[in-house]
Amino acid sequence: MEHQVFVPVPADSLRAVLRDPARVARCVPGLQQDADAESGPLSGRLKVRVGGNTVTYRGALSITERQPDVFAVDGEGTEIRGSGTVKLSVVLRLTTEGDGSRLDFTAGATADGRAASFAPEATVTAVRRFLDRAAEHLAAAAVLSDPVAESEEAADAADAADAADGDPGDVGEVVASVFEAEVPPPALDPFLEGEIEELAAPRPPAEAAHARRTMIGRSAEEVDHAPPRGRYAPVPAPASTSAGQNLRWLAPAAALAVASAVVLGRALRRRH
Repeated sequence: MEHQVFVPVPADSLRAVLRDPARVARCVPGLQQDADAESGPLSGRLKVRVGGNTVTYRGALSITERQPDVFAVDGEGTEIRGSGTVKLSVVLRLTTEGDGSRLDFTAGATADGRAASFAPEATVTAVRRFLDRAAEHLAAAAVLSDPVAESEEAADAADAADAADGDPGDVGEVVASVFEAEVPPPALDPFLEGEIEELAAPRPPAEAAHARRTMIGRSAEEVDHAPPRGRYAPVPAPASTSAGQNLRWLAPAAALAVASAVVLGRALRRRH
């Protein structure tokens, strides 16, 4: 099929966009680029709407400049949800008309799967709508300057201006003044130790400190090391009995046992 679109943009501006694959990728309607930079800017997912049906393909496009005003676009893709494939080829010719340009498209494609079941009239309408939107995006990209190229050109111009305006003599004087400047002493300079001690407040004598402690009460160390009181006080361990205490109670018990044995022996003799 053939299709024509007029855009109010010079052919030179359109040609500059078509020579940059990254800018062409932003002009393809419904193209979602892959995150992998090695696959190229014209690879990814392309969503196509035909009538009431929508099909998403994964594939890649390639653009070739055959002549200064003739560009060829070839591509192929596979359905994301299915096994259908599509191959297309588009030839774009730029022609200057007044203050704008005429874009002549010559497109052809072969498809199977879901695309093969679409009605021919619906397919032609969808392709024409797709080419119209692509031409509009191409014209908008040609009118708008490339921000990446502008930033690179501005950086190069700034570097060139700095190199042209720079004076080695001035730089040497600035460096010398920086290194010859007097560096102030640090805050912990040992030579200032005496001055710091003179500025420090005098310490009170030991008697005054003892009196202050007596008036205030126990010191913080005594409070920290003091045992807790009340219900939080530790339970005292049971007192351990020594060997002398055990022997002191053992002697009366032995004497009592001997006396009981003697009395029992006398009682038994009287019975016999």
